[in-house]
Amino acid sequence: MINVALPKGRLGEKVYDIFEKAGYACPTIREPNRRLTFENEEAGVRYFWVKPSDVAIYVERGAADIGVAGKDILLEYGPDIYELLDLQMGKCRMCVAGPKEFRDDPVRTLRVATKFPNIAKTYYSAMSREIDIIKLNGSIELAPILGLSDVIVDIVETGSTLRENGLAPLEDIVDISARLVANKAIFKFKGDDIMTLCERVSRVIAKD
Repeated sequence: MINVALPKGRLGEKVYDIFEKAGYACPTIREPNRRLTFENEEAGVRYFWVKPSDVAIYVERGAADIGVAGKDILLEYGPDIYELLDLQMGKCRMCVAGPKEFRDDPVRTLRVATKFPNIAKTYYSAMSREIDIIKLNGSIELAPILGLSDVIVDIVETGSTLRENGLAPLEDIVDISARLVANKAIFKFKGDDIMTLCERVSRVIAKD
């Protein structure tokens, strides 16, 4: 039995569609209910719904054999797990954004508001740029508008929220998408089954 942590929400539902096409169906998951775990012994798979930001924790700790997590989560928290496959879903990018007219003055400390302090620190550290991290949990775009920060580091999909608030992407940091990840210790024992799943999923993605 392969234990799979799926992120709750639209992304998780899309990922399950791929797993189903790959031969890992679990019909009860589509039934209207509040259950969190579902299994199909014949297909050799057990699914459970997890908050997206928690998937990597379940996998790293061995509660799940494999799971689907965004590259942003993997970069921010650095879990000790294997990254097996880019699912080519949930595509967006991590960017530095701010007022369109903003010009960085290297003489002064740059104030950066973000939900992703580790990604921001890593990015600016590579440039030896001194920054002041302001950790926020929501409405990041508000920070430069109200003068709390000079720029923000955040995920950008269409950029419409930025434009509507007079902001713009200034620098791209990294492309983001959903990744299939695995627990390192469990992979030693279930590696063949997990790689078979990966190959089947890859074929479905290639067809789509």
